[in-house]
Amino acid sequence: MSESDLTRLFLIRHGPTHAKTMVGWSDLPADLSDTAALARLHDYLPQEAVVVSSDLSRARDTASAIGGARERLADHRDLREIHFGAWELRSWAEIDAESPDHIRAYWETPGDVRPPGGESWNEVCARVDRAINALIAQHRGRNLIVVGHFGQILTQIQRAARLTAEEAFSHRIDNLSVTELSHQGLDWDRGWSSGRINHIP
Repeated sequence: MSESDLTRLFLIRHGPTHAKTMVGWSDLPADLSDTAALARLHDYLPQEAVVVSSDLSRARDTASAIGGARERLADHRDLREIHFGAWELRSWAEIDAESPDHIRAYWETPGDVRPPGGESWNEVCARVDRAINALIAQHRGRNLIVVGHFGQILTQIQRAARLTAEEAFSHRIDNLSVTELSHQGLDWDRGWSSGRINHIP
């Protein structure tokens, strides 16, 4: 394998929404008023990279704010946050009062447990893995800036570092942070390496 097969991923979490509830597929806007932070992020990322984002406005608008003159790919629906179903825009405390065993199982032993009408963690991983694999296959050897969401970023940390879901969930992913991963070769189960996680430029 040559260095030309190495694809570097720069995973960015969108700007803050300030919501105190579970925000998954709801299209809440990002607060992009911290122009200094956005400028630092723009300057930190490789200038020749291509930019892609989730199709939700908080990710899409963040991508526009940091992208500059970089090539922009079409928004990708499969890069969305976790689909929380009936838990969407509700607080932990509210759901815990109704279904304590269910919500604790979802967050503490992530895997096949689903929110009512939503996605299990394993389904989120499969969805995002497909999207990232397709992007790497189409842009192999390049730098990819992927602007998305907390859960979406954790799926890639989990597979790159070969973590359990519980280990992946222990990571903090701040708004406007960068997580750097890379992939080399044609085997999606191998060839991954991790760099900085949750770096704030």
